[in-house]
Amino acid sequence: MGPVFAPDVTHVMAVVNLSPESRVRQAVVDSPAGALERSRWARDLGASIIDLGAQSSHFENRELTPAEELERLLPALDLLVADGFIVSVDSWKPEVARVALEHGAQIVNDTGGMQRPEMRSVVAQNNVWCVVMHIEGASPLEVSSRELDGDRPAAVAAGLASLVAELSDVGINRVIVDPGLSINYSSDYARYGELQLETIRRLDELRVAGAPVMIPVPRKSQDHRMHTYLALAIEYGADVIRVHDVEAACDLVTLLGRKLGDL
Repeated sequence: MGPVFAPDVTHVMAVVNLSPESRVRQAVVDSPAGALERSRWARDLGASIIDLGAQSSHFENRELTPAEELERLLPALDLLVADGFIVSVDSWKPEVARVALEHGAQIVNDTGGMQRPEMRSVVAQNNVWCVVMHIEGASPLEVSSRELDGDRPAAVAAGLASLVAELSDVGINRVIVDPGLSINYSSDYARYGELQLETIRRLDELRVAGAPVMIPVPRKSQDHRMHTYLALAIEYGADVIRVHDVEAACDLVTLLGRKLGDL
């Protein structure tokens, strides 16, 4: 089960946040019913995957315990699974991923970069898709500055290819790679933005890992800039785009001549 990938298809992964601390208010819901309503709205527009998260990934926010995260997550997850959604659980905690999979989630979006042996065991034992993200830190809450010098897109691609091979050795083969463009670092904001654009333009280099590529479209204070990143990700052939602005994403996928992924 899970998404099916093809050369001319882009899956829109719609963000649904159950974390009131999240700064991107557009995707925050205040109840399980609200999560179901937003997910149905996204599905009607053409989104094929719901990325459900309960822990804010901004480094200034508190880390929830697994129990706290699951208390927020599970009631909404149960509603979405019952309604037939492909749900990706956005968490770097193995305990959360394990329980979410037991409740019907089909993808683990590990924003910790699949570094923890316990998370690898959870994914391998359940034989599910996982998102493997480049991160310069142990988790999104344990980052400082990001390396911006040198040929960073090539370095990220090489690191992801090595990690995919490493995961394959332990039986994890259903992998989507993510260059980690949506994580907040205390780096030079303008230079980081340039790196995000450069990485999207060099998306084909990420394919050396042999896995589908997901671009998490970074949020920008100006909509026209965010839509530029979004359009480039589609034009350069992203297999999955993780977005907050679902309406614009689904419209641009078809406008730019690609097909929306099916549920």
